[in-house]
Amino acid sequence: MRESLVELFQSFSDELDPQQLQRKFLRALLRLQNVDRGSVWIRREEGFCCVEAEGIESDKVKGLCLPLEAKSLVRWVIETGKMALSRPDGDPRHFQAIEADLAIKSSLILAFPLLLKDGTVYGAVEVIDTNPEHSQVNLEKKYLEFLQELVNIGSVALSNAVEYDKQCSVSRLLRSEIDLLRDDGLVVGQNASFQQVMVTLASYAVTDYPVLITGESGTGKELVASRVHRLSPRRDQPLVVQNCGAIPETLLESELFGYKKGAFSGAVKDKKGLFEAASGGTVFLDEIGDMPLELKDKALRVIQSNEIKPLGSTETRRVDVRLVAATNRNLERMVAEESFRRDLFYRLSVLPVALPPLRERQEDIPLLFKLFLRREAAKSGSVPKRVAGEALGLLATYPWPGNIRELENLAKYLTVVCPQEEISLADLPPSLLAAPADKPPQAKTPARPLPALGAPPASGLDFGQRTWEEVERDYATYLLEHHHMNMTWAAEAAGVNRSTFVSRLRRLNLTLPRRRRSAAR
Repeated sequence: MRESLVELFQSFSDELDPQQLQRKFLRALLRLQNVDRGSVWIRREEGFCCVEAEGIESDKVKGLCLPLEAKSLVRWVIETGKMALSRPDGDPRHFQAIEADLAIKSSLILAFPLLLKDGTVYGAVEVIDTNPEHSQVNLEKKYLEFLQELVNIGSVALSNAVEYDKQCSVSRLLRSEIDLLRDDGLVVGQNASFQQVMVTLASYAVTDYPVLITGESGTGKELVASRVHRLSPRRDQPLVVQNCGAIPETLLESELFGYKKGAFSGAVKDKKGLFEAASGGTVFLDEIGDMPLELKDKALRVIQSNEIKPLGSTETRRVDVRLVAATNRNLERMVAEESFRRDLFYRLSVLPVALPPLRERQEDIPLLFKLFLRREAAKSGSVPKRVAGEALGLLATYPWPGNIRELENLAKYLTVVCPQEEISLADLPPSLLAAPADKPPQAKTPARPLPALGAPPASGLDFGQRTWEEVERDYATYLLEHHHMNMTWAAEAAGVNRSTFVSRLRRLNLTLPRRRRSAAR
């Protein structure tokens, strides 16, 4: 009996639809305790939310969110990570208001924490008896401990299904972006450096070599990867996407390489990984710099020999995929710091492409912004908004730290909040109005020669016993203060590009203070 129940709950890992899995999981627990009411709760930013409910009047409970600060049995279980047995009438932990509209009240509640593999509590499941005699409920200690074991198995399967669903949503979003790219030409720009990137991508696409896309966050690396695939001979085969920093290391390995039945608890059947599922197509690994070091060895094997080894398997399998990777991190620095494999870096960067930040494409900002406004208007069936010259001028000089993604979000925001047909300067958010405008590129000042050895220090300079790092920190602080905390200007004054300047700030443990909005109001 015990073994069959364990197998039943392990089989839940086969179900990838979170809603279906929640129902199966909850109904199995209710049958084990001979009751017909229960609910599943997940902690979210807005509160403790009921994502599934079973039994009489369950429609009045499902979808409810209990305030994070309010006392409730769900909150107690999630915060303590312990099972709870509660009789609602005399338990101060019970959130009484939740049953105010229920004709049949709860008389006994068993609540179990929902755990991730690492022991983190992310939710709770309640098994509820409405019979005052509790004649059908088994409250023996060993039986309740066994139920918690079953809940632990089911909760890991549930969390994996939720994560899988999120990844599917990302893939669906990327596919929709590809459709928009095909129909609307979102990868557009008149800037010379951007046009050169497009020419380079077209030449890269016809080959089968790995492509490494670098650029700041929000510069459109995902769309560029899609473009490479769409222009390649593999265009009719799958494009599979995985963000290497979005899911835990153990789950990432099984997602990429698959696993054999019995490889770990809950692996009740073989599963293909993304490399195998994308056979004949392209695998896009976003944020490759965040991939755990151990997985980089396996990724190198894929590039070198087109082979994978699923978890729990002793045999390798051949795959036919093209690899496109992207990162906003400095991989060369990571190689020097031995946090990224040198051989993997050189294998990935056979065909490198660096996307320019939006602040270096000022002539493209009006074009992209109007395109985003047209797209948002098409979604809502409305007329695209016009943009006043003053507003467009400010947008062209704003530094855009979030790049194209930030510009796109602004278009969505103004489409919703601006009531007029024309967007004026006053409609722009205070954060844009308060930000210092980006300065146009200036000719670099020739470097001054160093003084001869033994010469006295320049006037006003006295380094004393300070270390090189202390001098560098003071210099960086001076540049930031002198240029009103604008990293673009400070980097230009230092004679380095912005990404190099930011990397040095991180190494020196220097952070910018958050800009206060109140000054602009």
